[in-house]
Amino acid sequence: MKRCLPAVLAVILAFTACSSDETAPAEPGKKLNFLVLLVDDLGWTDLGVYGSDLYETPAIDQLAADGVRFTNAYAACTVCSPSRAAMMTGKYPGRTRVTDWIRGHQKPYAKLSVPDWTMRLEHSHVSLAEALKPAGYKAAHVGKWHLMPSGEPDQDDYMPTRHGFDINIGGNQQGAPPTYFHPYERGERTLGPMPPGGQEGDYLTDRLTDEALKVLDGFGDDPFLMYFAYYNVHTPIMAKEEDVAHFKPLVKPGMRHTNPEYAGMIASVDRSVGRLRAKLEALGVASRTVIIFTSDNGGLDRHGSGDPTGNKPLRDGKGSAYEGGVRVPSIIYWPGVTPKGAASSEPIITVDYYPTILSMAGAAGDPGHNAEVDGVNLTPVLRDPSATLGRDAIYWHYPHYHNMGARPYSAIREGDFRLVEFYEDGRIEMYNLKNDIGETKDLVEEMPGKAKELTAKLHAWRDSVKAQSPSPNPNYDPENPLRRE
Repeated sequence: MKRCLPAVLAVILAFTACSSDETAPAEPGKKLNFLVLLVDDLGWTDLGVYGSDLYETPAIDQLAADGVRFTNAYAACTVCSPSRAAMMTGKYPGRTRVTDWIRGHQKPYAKLSVPDWTMRLEHSHVSLAEALKPAGYKAAHVGKWHLMPSGEPDQDDYMPTRHGFDINIGGNQQGAPPTYFHPYERGERTLGPMPPGGQEGDYLTDRLTDEALKVLDGFGDDPFLMYFAYYNVHTPIMAKEEDVAHFKPLVKPGMRHTNPEYAGMIASVDRSVGRLRAKLEALGVASRTVIIFTSDNGGLDRHGSGDPTGNKPLRDGKGSAYEGGVRVPSIIYWPGVTPKGAASSEPIITVDYYPTILSMAGAAGDPGHNAEVDGVNLTPVLRDPSATLGRDAIYWHYPHYHNMGARPYSAIREGDFRLVEFYEDGRIEMYNLKNDIGETKDLVEEMPGKAKELTAKLHAWRDSVKAQSPSPNPNYDPENPLRRE
C-alpha cells in the first residue's frame, strides 16, 4: 500500500473521469472542446504506459487506455520553443524560422555562425487560438509560453493574449520557472501573469491546475481550447517532499529511471491530468472534449548519463541530433471515436495537431496560413489506428549548437530509415529504426543508394520551406570552438 499512496488521488480521479459511458458520442449540435496538454522535456519512456520502471502515472495511463497511444510520435525539434511554435501554427520550425529555444546558446567561436533566426512567434502566422476564434471558441493558455523575446520594448506584443488567447495564466518569456514553489520568483526572474492568491510552499503544477479548473468552470457551455503547457519536468528538478520520500526507496540498481525528484515531478503532472479529467466529467463536457497529451522534445538525458531521466533504448536526449531528442509520448482521446487502448505505429509530429484540431472543430482557419501548414490531419488514424497517413516523410532542421551535444543538422525519417546530415562537415548518418532503434549502426556505406536518395529529399524539403542555413564563422577557434565569451 505504501508504494501507491502518492498515486491514490490520481487513481481515484482518473476512475471518476472515466466512469461514465465514454463511448457515447458528443451531444448533437455541440462543438468539440480541446484540452491540449504539453509537458516540457518529457521523454519517450517517462510514463508507465511507455515502459518506465519507476515513474507512476495512473491517470495518464488511463488516458491511453481510453484513446490512441502513438509509438512513433515526434516533437518538431530537439528543444522547446520551435516545437511550441509548431504546435501553434502547424508549420515546421524551418518554415517559421523559430529554430532554437529562445534565446539559444551563444557559441561565438564555433565552426559555423547560426542564421539570423526568429526569436518570437510572428503575427504573420495564424495561431491555433486565432484559427478557432471564428468558429466560436474561447481559448485559454496555462503555463509555459516561451514564444516571445526577452528584454525588448515590444516583448508584450507577443504574449499569448496577443495571439488569440482570451486568458493567459503563467506564460511569458521564461523557459523555466525560477523555482517550483510559491512565489515562483528568484531575483528578477518571475513567472508570467499569475492570479492573486497562493501561499508559501504551494507547488507550481498544483497552482496552475487550480487556476485551470477555475477557467473550465468559467467557460460554461461555450466551446473551448485549453492549451495547458506544463513547466514540469524542466529544470530546476524540484518535487514535493512527500513525493520524493515515496520514490526514494523504490530506486534499485540497474533501473533505467533512478531520480526520485524527477519521479515526483511526473507524479505531479499525472495528478493534474486526473484532476482536469474529473472536472470535465463534473461539468458534463467530458463526452465532447478531445484530449491531446504530448511533449515538446525528448527527455533531458545528459550525454546518455540517465540524469535526470534515461531515454534508453533511444540514443541521447534533449538537445541532441538523435531519436532521444525528438521521439516523445503522444496520446489522443476523442470520445466516441478513438478505440479504447489502441496503439498506432504511424509516425506523427507536432505540426500535425493544428490541422487535426481544425478538422475536428469544423473550423476553416485562414486560407493563406493553411497553404503553408506542414502537418497532416490525423483523424483517419484516430478512427482506425491501423491506418496510414500516406505521408512521404517527416523532417527536422536545427541550424544551431546545443550544450547537450547537437551541432547544426537536418534530418529526415522515411519509413523505417532516419538520416541525419551535419552542416559542419557535410557528414551523413543513416539508421534503420526498425532493426536499430538505438541508432548504433550507421548504414551509409552499406546502403549508399538509399542514403543518396534520402539526402536529396532532405535538401529538396529544406528548399521548399526556405530553411535558413548556418554560414562559415570568421571567428572560428578550432582549439576551443564551443567556448563562450
